[in-house]
Amino acid sequence: MNVSDLKGKLDRIRAEIGRAVIGQEDVVEHTLIAVLARGHVLLEGAPGLGKTLLVRTLGRVLGCESKRIQFTPDLMPSDVTGGNVFNQQRGAFDFLRGPVFTQLLLADEINRAPAKTQSSLLEAMQERSVTIDGTTRPLPEPFFVIATQNPIESQGTYPLPEAQLDRFLFKLDVRHPTTANEKAILASHLAGFDASALDRMGLQRVTTPEELVAMQTAIRGVRVDDSVLEYIADIVGRTRSHRSLYFGASPRASIALLAGAQAHAIAAGRNYVIPDDVKALAPAAIRHRVGLQPDAEIEGVSADDCVAEILREVRVPETIAA
Repeated sequence: MNVSDLKGKLDRIRAEIGRAVIGQEDVVEHTLIAVLARGHVLLEGAPGLGKTLLVRTLGRVLGCESKRIQFTPDLMPSDVTGGNVFNQQRGAFDFLRGPVFTQLLLADEINRAPAKTQSSLLEAMQERSVTIDGTTRPLPEPFFVIATQNPIESQGTYPLPEAQLDRFLFKLDVRHPTTANEKAILASHLAGFDASALDRMGLQRVTTPEELVAMQTAIRGVRVDDSVLEYIADIVGRTRSHRSLYFGASPRASIALLAGAQAHAIAAGRNYVIPDDVKALAPAAIRHRVGLQPDAEIEGVSADDCVAEILREVRVPETIAA
């Protein structure tokens, strides 16, 4: 696949998603970039903002097998991964696959479950495999998790541990729609749109799983200059010494920025990365990988504020177009 083919395919995917999801253009764009970069996405926002609708629509448009897990306080790890069940007829144990054995997994309201259940996804997200009773089973290709969560301040939620958050390529904030978009949503429902009956919309499948894997492979060929690598390392490195942060981002944040920037370049119709690709994705790749000092939180400083300050301070390299 060349750059033109990849961009054309992305444009078609974006347009098809837009038939069901009104507004939230940045969230849709960043989610598609994460999928191309073989990453997982955490969507945070208040209930009713279309997070689940976006994921369901994405599964249909990408042509991937998708499953949904509704996380609740009583959900067990085996409800996610599956487990061995004794077969009395055979006199042996059979492995029953859990919903994690799919291509697109929607982990709905992931912070409603305690850390023990959340951690059942750690190996799946990092290694793309599941180990149970000493046997490791690979997950289908492609495999990506899109999790939704309500703000931590909501009642009955469990904050995701740092190790779990670090597995997500991006954390995206889903905000309330503008007045114009909300009017368009109302008009769509007035015309008969029903989010629970997407079949009626006749959404077109734009890709197949095999095509998506080919697109993910092609992204890795996007050129990245040494100066851009140094730029990424400098940005992430400064989070570890920022006065408002008591811990900074891990090297996984640098890798996320690199992979995301390559996909962002393709979305812009380029086969090379420029600093603007990195800057556009820095908040999404870093905000969930840092911890704010207590006094900074009291003063109302956010992780995005810290990232914005770092981006202003870091010297932007000059790159030469291909």
